[in-house]
Amino acid sequence: MNRLATFAAVFVLTVVQATAVTFSEAFADSTLRVDYVMTGRADTGESSVAFGRLSRSNRWYGRRHSLDRPVLAGAADVTVTDRQTGDTLYRESFSTLFQEWLVTGDRSGPRSMPGVALVPYPRRAVDVTVTLRDNRRRTVCSSTLAVDPSDILIADRTGRRAVPRLTVYRGEAPDSAKIRVGILAEGYTEAEMPDFISHAREAADAILGHEPFASLAERFDFVAIETPSADSGVSVPAQGRWADTAFGSHFSTFYSDRYLTTERADAIADALEGTGCTHAIILANTDVYGGGGIYNFYTLTAARNELFHPVVVHEFGHSFGGLGDEYFYDSTDALDNTYPTDIEPWEPNITTLVEQPCKWQGLIDAGRASLVEGAGYRSRGLWRGADNCRMRTNTADRFCPVCVDAIRRVIEFYTE
Repeated sequence: MNRLATFAAVFVLTVVQATAVTFSEAFADSTLRVDYVMTGRADTGESSVAFGRLSRSNRWYGRRHSLDRPVLAGAADVTVTDRQTGDTLYRESFSTLFQEWLVTGDRSGPRSMPGVALVPYPRRAVDVTVTLRDNRRRTVCSSTLAVDPSDILIADRTGRRAVPRLTVYRGEAPDSAKIRVGILAEGYTEAEMPDFISHAREAADAILGHEPFASLAERFDFVAIETPSADSGVSVPAQGRWADTAFGSHFSTFYSDRYLTTERADAIADALEGTGCTHAIILANTDVYGGGGIYNFYTLTAARNELFHPVVVHEFGHSFGGLGDEYFYDSTDALDNTYPTDIEPWEPNITTLVEQPCKWQGLIDAGRASLVEGAGYRSRGLWRGADNCRMRTNTADRFCPVCVDAIRRVIEFYTE
């Protein structure tokens, strides 16, 4: 769909100091939540990160291997380092709506958006660093917080009651080799929860109907989490409608009518807490076409629209697989600064060919993929791996081989 893309950042991960420390040596089996606020100006590109509340909750549901490196670079990352040795104990990448706002060049003034970092709970003193990058691989801000795990001001949320939830799909793999996806309700009242559960099943079925999810379905659980709203439906500014909903989502993000997003990282983290879910899909109770997907943040899509199924799969390609949009326009003035053509995007399915060999050279050599010019909103200067793909159009019935291969690597990284 027509949306601004997540910032491009470094494709080849920055080398970090590795460590042989095991998960159990470095971390307890619980989660440290670090709330923060991103503030900046889109007209100048300046930004900063300021930390807020720290809290501890039950269990750690993320990966327990390959702790010091993420599977993709993303546009940002959170890094946990040992205060005494400087070793990198944990690192995860993600992208943010705030970084997308920075690329718009909005001159209305400074803005702030909340963020949440979830990391394993450390056994000893650590530094937690949140780093944001721009689409030219440059660090635009990096803030570090010293954390003592015995700090009495770290809020204890280990006894918090989890919200009602229902597993709508359960894979057969052991829990230690599972990815749990939480499906959240947006704009559904208490009375509409049966509709939400039905839509959650549809979303899971749609995703699992595509490769490589289909052949690796045993490695997934999809969990419907009941998050009722006061109002039915979501906010549609172009129609003058503002609704009171669980996550405060709305269309017309950055004045793009079909871009449906929320800034409420805090509310999403609250809803997922204690559910064991590490990825989020938010279903909006509306028939208005639209959605959005932000890497390692969330998928958000209209559950009553006729294109619900292809759109939720497309947006999950963004949020889970870190895939970039493969569609393009003849005129892209408004988006020209999203993907500079002299920098290689971090997204695995689009390329500027600045770095050689091509990301998917192996697939090209095997005759399974090609190079087709036009991707990332540009008709020239960016390439995709096939003429059509779920990441290009809603009529494509599958992901192209490049995207299938990229998603498979992500699944295997988390589960093997």
